Amino acid sequence: MLVPLSVPLRVTKSISFTFAPFYGKLASVSASSSSSLSTLPLSPSHQQLSPDFTPVELLDTLRRENDETSALCLFEWASKQLNFTPTLPVYEEILRKLGQVGSFNSMRHILEDMKRTRCGVKEGTFFIFVESYAKFDMYDDAIGVLDMMEQEFGLKPGTFSYNILLNVLVDGNKLKLVENVHSIMMSRGVKPDVSTFNILIKALRKAHQIRPAILMMEEMPSRGLVPDEKTFTTIMQGYIEEGNLDGALRIREEMIGAQCPSSSITVNVLIHGFCKEGRVEEALNFVEDMTREGFHPDQFTFNTLINGLCKAGHVKHALEILDFMLQEGFDPDVFTYNTLISGLCKSGEVEEAMEVFNQMLSRDCSPNTVTYNTLISTLCKGNRLQEATEIARVLTSKGILPDVCTFNSLIQGLCLTSNYNIAMELLKEMKTKGCQPDEFTYNMLIDCFCTKGKLEKALSLLREMESSGCSRSVITYNTLIDGFCKNKKIEEAEELFDQMELQGVSRNLVTYNTLIDGLCKSRRVEEAAQLMDQMIMEGLKPDKFTYNSFSHTFAEQET
Repeated sequence: MLVPLSVPLRVTKSISFTFAPFYGKLASVSASSSSSLSTLPLSPSHQQLSPDFTPVELLDTLRRENDETSALCLFEWASKQLNFTPTLPVYEEILRKLGQVGSFNSMRHILEDMKRTRCGVKEGTFFIFVESYAKFDMYDDAIGVLDMMEQEFGLKPGTFSYNILLNVLVDGNKLKLVENVHSIMMSRGVKPDVSTFNILIKALRKAHQIRPAILMMEEMPSRGLVPDEKTFTTIMQGYIEEGNLDGALRIREEMIGAQCPSSSITVNVLIHGFCKEGRVEEALNFVEDMTREGFHPDQFTFNTLINGLCKAGHVKHALEILDFMLQEGFDPDVFTYNTLISGLCKSGEVEEAMEVFNQMLSRDCSPNTVTYNTLISTLCKGNRLQEATEIARVLTSKGILPDVCTFNSLIQGLCLTSNYNIAMELLKEMKTKGCQPDEFTYNMLIDCFCTKGKLEKALSLLREMESSGCSRSVITYNTLIDGFCKNKKIEEAEELFDQMELQGVSRNLVTYNTLIDGLCKSRRVEEAAQLMDQMIMEGLKPDKFTYNSFSHTFAEQET
């Protein structure tokens, strides 16, 4: 008997950006609308069709239509033409268009029309419903499709139908529902095939239950089924995700022993495993061995190796892989370039990173927000603010919206160069452009104002954080307490210290040490000693910085 999923699945000047306008549609999921298809306005798309259009021509036109409402209008218009009856592919195409935006009420109307015209609804038609419901997290409705299929259309779901349903549930991480559907499948006498087992093994892998997954694979021969490459590779992935590459290599030996052929998929999974564990040299040797056996590295192989080499600090070697890719006729993608740019920036080789960026542009590979943010952040940290600003302008000129990371990098650069007024202007623009500042944004600015002694401004930012619902951490309060102590405003620092408890922010060793040091420097040693006692009572152990504050004060008193 198939092993059931009974094991629980535990689951300079003001910096200003010009934003390109962004238009989008939000398609709502409506299950209660009762509007008829006949009420839809005539679509201009029908003008693309010849008067004696065929179903194939209609299908091609529908596929080119990007707007689901226009597609539905076109379909309705075509359906009303004399001597024309939509074919199954036409019906299924309009169902896909509607499913992409969650127009489930219209989909049901189409399905009823298919039933009325007896166009020969097949299992595949219902898969469109299953996948569309899953896209909108309507998994109970997706499960109900199989019942509708049988009860309303007389089509009994077979193994393939259950496999489709199980797979969307696994991909949606609905592992408990996977168990339920599998039980229903078994109770209805639907025999599992290799794909069923592979899907269930994937579910167990996602639940980090490798041992049950292996037991399920071992059960397959008793069902007359032979594990295939996907079976073995899924379990290898599970081991690798757990950081157990050696376990994955043992499964590969089993795979070889079972004479199961492997493709680039298996090889790439293992290469990823080597790189993930930092065993990059072994990964390179493995690629050489596999190449001798007929393996041809692909884009994923190269990207994985480049990523592994960069993470291990071998960026020069990663650049050699890039050169080899180009020699072999591969086009590096945005992931390839982003990995290299990040690796070079982290190793302090900014000029080389800019060279890779320029190569990226020359090869018509479009940078994304990650690319720009990496460069902007690195340039800002290196006090190259003008260059960072220029890259930010390039970003916006290409219609890419700066995100909170972009703004934070620029604000950090401005704070590092004491341009706090411009930094505040950028904060204002950030908010007007709909980009919500985060804790890191405010903490940088608060630190900047505290350093400059502009404590009221720093406090106003704290109040702004509170009013906007932005979380305030121990770092926020520690920065403020330090700023007030250094400016000999101990009472205000103590108020902030007390406020932390009211706000549910836990004090740490730095909090206590900062205030103790401030009290000691203000010759309020007795209060500092009481604070140290409180610190100990809260389970925090005084360190050398705590004692140094007292010793320095006593030394000054003796002199």
